[in-house]
Amino acid sequence: MADSESTPSLHVSAPLSSRKENVAPMSSKITELNESRSELLTRIQSLKQDLQSWRSKLDTQVKIYKDELSELKKSLNVEVEQLRSEFQELRTTLQQQQEDVTASLRNLGLQDVSEDTKDSVIQSPIVKEREDGADAGHVPTVVIKKEDPEY
Repeated sequence: MADSESTPSLHVSAPLSSRKENVAPMSSKITELNESRSELLTRIQSLKQDLQSWRSKLDTQVKIYKDELSELKKSLNVEVEQLRSEFQELRTTLQQQQEDVTASLRNLGLQDVSEDTKDSVIQSPIVKEREDGADAGHVPTVVIKKEDPEY
């Protein structure tokens, strides 16, 4: 009976010692996993902060670019208006000069005054020579087309 009593105690002590051996590697693995988890959480927090910082910088840059584009647009609009004004002044000046030239030609009697047509015929008093050097012997006719400018 003594053998039977000692046998069960051997069986009981063997599983307890193997359990302790198994617990030690598991607890080191748990500790390692906890450390890894802490490192990952720290890295995630750092990445979140970096992302927030990047977004903030990006928002700032976008605002700066929008402001710059707005200023450029205003500047270009001002320049376009100045060009429009200058072109209108040029149109007015050209029309005035055209009217002055027409009036001068009328005064000289060189223009056939016909208001019904857009083409005006100007008789030039200069006798031109032909290309072969011979006198053309007549007064050439010059046709000036008056057309409304296209805008």
